[in-house]
Amino acid sequence: MYRNFFKRLFDFLIALIGLIIISPIFLIITIGLYFSNGGKPFFFQKRPGLNGRVFNIIKFKTMNDKKDQNGNLLPDATRLTSIGSLVRKTSLDEIPQLINVLKGDMAIIGPRPLLVQYLSLYNERQRRRHEVRPGITGWAQVNGRNTISWEKKFELDVWYVDNLSLLTDLRIFLMTFKKVFKSEGISAEGHATIEPFNGQN
Repeated sequence: MYRNFFKRLFDFLIALIGLIIISPIFLIITIGLYFSNGGKPFFFQKRPGLNGRVFNIIKFKTMNDKKDQNGNLLPDATRLTSIGSLVRKTSLDEIPQLINVLKGDMAIIGPRPLLVQYLSLYNERQRRRHEVRPGITGWAQVNGRNTISWEKKFELDVWYVDNLSLLTDLRIFLMTFKKVFKSEGISAEGHATIEPFNGQN
């Protein structure tokens, strides 16, 4: 009952109330990133959701679009702005995804939505992460986030799919606050975020 009905209801209510409460912060960050990123405070990207259905994820844009002399984007670490670094460190870049939750693209808790190009690289077990809606935070996020291997990340995602319950979601929800407060797991070693998945796990 929780998985098929109440989870979606709770997600909608939490996202709605959350957006109302943090609207002043939302506005301040939007203005700051607008000037920092040349009028582009938001980042939109195609991501696979429930059953692999692709949707547009919304995040605060923490990196500018500076390119080298050949027209290629500079490395992530170079394009990460100072305000963008602060927003990412505090996980405030995830706030706009509450809009995705309201639309039904995402849940508050669930496996993080990864890149569309990874879909063809998953094995059968890894693909099971799409049996539930992707989340703003999840079991893998509170157990290492970007510092753990892809193999471990998928293992944790599938564990969540098999153990989804109200108590599991409450546990992850509370653990998320602890992780955000300590700014843990933001980046993998040697990367501004995490190394790309190559399908070899």
